Amino acid sequence: MRVCEITGKRANMANNVSHAHNKTKKRQNPNIQTKRIFIPEAGRHVKMKLSTRAIRSINKIGLPAFCKKNGVDYKRMIAKKLGA
Repeated sequence: MRVCEITGKRANMANNVSHAHNKTKKRQNPNIQTKRIFIPEAGRHVKMKLSTRAIRSINKIGLPAFCKKNGVDYKRMIAKKLGA
């Protein structure tokens, strides 16, 4: 399943409604991209699966501030990504 690693965005189930008002289930997937993010503490890049909204916010305010805003422990997440 495609899930954003920071925000937790995942697929949504919705109804596809025809002109005759017949409803069938459809799946709305989030726009998840694989992005290389630079970690200044480690001096290297890590690959993350992020939603496009998260990528825009990270570019604007930075990864530590975005993690704090979303209630994610930045130090623990980086340690997990670096394999330490």
